[in-house]
Amino acid sequence: MIKLESLKEFGLKEKEASVYLALLQMGEGRAHDIAHKANIARPTVYDILERLATEGLVGSYDKRKIRYYIANDPEQIKRNLAEKQRTFESVLPELKSLYNTLKSKPKISFFEGVEGIKTVFSDTLMAPNKQLKGILSMDDLFKIPGREFMDDYVKRRVNLGFSLRVIRSKPKEIAETWPTSNAEKRELRYAPVSMVFEMTTYIYGNKVGIISTAKENFGMIIESEEFARTMDFLFEALWQISRPA
Repeated sequence: MIKLESLKEFGLKEKEASVYLALLQMGEGRAHDIAHKANIARPTVYDILERLATEGLVGSYDKRKIRYYIANDPEQIKRNLAEKQRTFESVLPELKSLYNTLKSKPKISFFEGVEGIKTVFSDTLMAPNKQLKGILSMDDLFKIPGREFMDDYVKRRVNLGFSLRVIRSKPKEIAETWPTSNAEKRELRYAPVSMVFEMTTYIYGNKVGIISTAKENFGMIIESEEFARTMDFLFEALWQISRPA
C-alpha cells in the first residue's frame, strides 16, 4: 500500500496526503466520512478539501443538498509537478542572476580557537586548482595547531595532490622541517631576514586563509576574487626577492 511519505515527496502535506488517500480508497464520500476515514477533525478536513480542489485533486457534487467529494485521477499530481517545473524554469534566470550577484560580494568567516584554525586548514584543501601559496611561521604553527596536526595536514595535502609554494621566515624555522621536496610537492623560499612572519597566510583559489598565533588564537577565511588576486600579486613580488632554500 502506498505510504503517506510517498505523497509528501510529491508536494502534499501530511494531512493533505491522508485525506486524498482516504478519498481514493472510498471513491467518494461526505466530509464527515472522509474525516472519520483519515482520522482528522472535520473542520480541518473541509479546509484540506478546498486546497486539494484548488490543486485539481478533488472534485465535488451536491446530491439532496449534501455535498459529496470525489478523488480525481492521480495523474493530476504529475501534471501539477510539471506545471511547477515550468514555472520554476521561467523564473530560474532571474534567481541565478540574484545568486551570481551575491557570489560577487566578499565573504568573511571568522573562527575562534584551535578547532577554528583547523577549519581554515581543512578549507585550503578544497581549492579546485589544487595549488596553494603560503606564507608560514613554522615556530607558531608548531605551537598552534601543533606539530601532530601539521604533520597530518601535510600528508593529506600530498595525498590529495595539492602543490605548495611557500615563503617562510628563517628566524621562525624549526630545524630542517619541510624542506623543498618533489615528493611532497613543496617549493620553499626564505624571506629577507628583516621579514619575520608571525601569522600564517594561505592563498588558494578565490580565498585567503589567515591563521593567527597562539596569543590571538583565531582563524579567518576571506572569500573575494579581488582580495585573493591582490594577495597573489603580493605573494609573487615577495617570492621574487626571497631566497631559494
